[in-house]
Amino acid sequence: MANFNDFVSPRSRYYGEVQPENLVFNANLQEFANRVSLISGLETNGKLTPEESYSEIKMLWKNLKRSKKQLGIGNHPFRHEN
Repeated sequence: MANFNDFVSPRSRYYGEVQPENLVFNANLQEFANRVSLISGLETNGKLTPEESYSEIKMLWKNLKRSKKQLGIGNHPFRHEN
């Protein structure tokens, strides 16, 4: 079953600044992108109406925004290391 899940919901490696909140947000962002792709495909093939698709994507977007806020992403200025 793990191979099927890897196929259906692939994960990419994270190359940014390694901090717990960044890793969690990246996982949430990848999940958002994957689900939007699936919803788009279902709508394109007539399995979902445009209204259903919009509603689902809007809910996913709100969840992603909530995640960003809860993790504190963007609350501190950009860290530039020398």
